[in-house]
Amino acid sequence: MQFILWRHAEAEIGTGNDLVRALTAKGHQQAKRTAHRINKMLPKSAKICVSEATRSQQTAAYLQRETVLLPELNPDVLAVDLLPILQACQNDECVVWVGHQFWIGQLAAYLLTGQWTDIWFKKSAFWQFDLQFNQFNHQAKLQKVFSK
Repeated sequence: MQFILWRHAEAEIGTGNDLVRALTAKGHQQAKRTAHRINKMLPKSAKICVSEATRSQQTAAYLQRETVLLPELNPDVLAVDLLPILQACQNDECVVWVGHQFWIGQLAAYLLTGQWTDIWFKKSAFWQFDLQFNQFNHQAKLQKVFSK
């Protein structure tokens, strides 16, 4: 499976409901630039999944593709809880998850090392993996990192 983890672009500082924070002007520029790079490598059949957070949805909107809203990708989730969702994907799929630090960094670390630790993703950065699951474990190869 081709799997891309994309952290949302720069967002407003929140004072209330975290899910309604929107992208800043800089964030819109970041998302547009990153989406251009991602779109170059995505097949038409790619599945784009976003959290319920406004900033995540606004970031993904620059791909100009249909998205699937997954509350499981919200900012307050635990990365370990995402693994079964990822394992349910087919090995021949292309999947993009647009979401949030800390789960993005924790999931990336687990895929690469097998350990639940942290890797820091810059805003609007993405990591592309070639990922295969079998009955007992996974194999992940980091294909590309974009962080500007």
